Amino acid sequence: MVKPETVGMSAARLERLDQVMKHRYVDGGYLPGFITQVYRNGELAHTGIVGSMDLERGRPMQEDAIFRIYSMTKPVIGVALMIAVEEGLVGLDDDVHNHIPSFKELGVYQSAMPTLLPNQPQQFIIRRPERHMKVIDLATHTSGLTYGFLRRTAVDQAYRKENVNAFDTPGGLQGMIDQLSRLPLEFSPGTQWNYSVGMDVLGYIIQQAYGMPLGEVLRRKLFEPLGMKDTHFYIPSGEIGRFTSCYQPGAGGKGLKLQDDGQKSTYAEPPLLEAGGGGLVSTTHDYMRMCRMLANRGNLDGVQILSPKSIQLFSLNHLEGGRELADMAPPGMFSEAGYAGQGFSICTGVNIDVAKTRLPGTLGEFFWGGAASTAFWVDPKEELAVVFMTQVIGTDARLTLRRDLRTLTYSAMTESYA
Repeated sequence: MVKPETVGMSAARLERLDQVMKHRYVDGGYLPGFITQVYRNGELAHTGIVGSMDLERGRPMQEDAIFRIYSMTKPVIGVALMIAVEEGLVGLDDDVHNHIPSFKELGVYQSAMPTLLPNQPQQFIIRRPERHMKVIDLATHTSGLTYGFLRRTAVDQAYRKENVNAFDTPGGLQGMIDQLSRLPLEFSPGTQWNYSVGMDVLGYIIQQAYGMPLGEVLRRKLFEPLGMKDTHFYIPSGEIGRFTSCYQPGAGGKGLKLQDDGQKSTYAEPPLLEAGGGGLVSTTHDYMRMCRMLANRGNLDGVQILSPKSIQLFSLNHLEGGRELADMAPPGMFSEAGYAGQGFSICTGVNIDVAKTRLPGTLGEFFWGGAASTAFWVDPKEELAVVFMTQVIGTDARLTLRRDLRTLTYSAMTESYA
């Protein structure tokens, strides 16, 4: 690390970031502990390590702890997608059925036919979509696909009935694609924003394009070139001692109870399905390596992962007509971020109206989070990247946590480059 003042930040204010987050979220019983890293102007300006990685065993948080990053897997898939685009294997405007022929006849849900027998396959009345699904629709959650856990619509219910599961579908990614090929879309591609298995489908397209398993593509094209040695779809042999335990709110939302014991976790074994939408584990160091590359025009330590022009695409809103998430997402739709002032980029959210977010920030910064309350963002104009790692699922404090993290980080700036 360098002295923060040399990169336009205040050491005292970065220390305040840790103190406030510790007092409010760790001492307050919302988080077991956390790691925060702040990178600016080519240098690591701050690492804050607070609390515990395993409350039951009294193990303090350690800098090389391994975390479940869940939906922070999605931006990794976005980078892999752009690598495939640069290599001429995939186009953002490709029709998805060019890569997955069984998706060509997908229709939009109208209604469901009654089933007379317990094991009778569900039949649907469908209509033609207004246009075919494109790769960019998968990358922006506008494909018409969904998640079964959303529990909002008949299509969500059909996903649950078919057990479309992004972690343990029999037959892996091919098995999931086979399931999705039998189910209707929730809406015509491009017309709405709906959190979905779209990034898992992108993972399938990527693995088909390279003719090897998704995990192997990520290893060869991204993890090894960037030195991300602790990012995998499971915990390698001998590293389980570094794996954090995951928690959820206790009774009445107070305190924490164990959700997944890090020392007895199913993550110790390779998964049935390598889930591009949420299956990776990683460290703060590894994820920051990727963020540093994104903040540095696609290059890190002399390794060019993406061209500067491809990196610029992450700072643009790719929703049709330049619309905001607030205009396209159904009321109450789950998201890893708020909606106001935000669009969607290549597997990440993007800031398109700072005033509407009611938070400090910069046009074109891109970001996302994970189900266990992890978060990151990259602000290219300010040459800033922030990674926050913790492990709590289902906390009501998730969005205020990210609000405070963002406010305290930007408040530590003493110079602005934007």
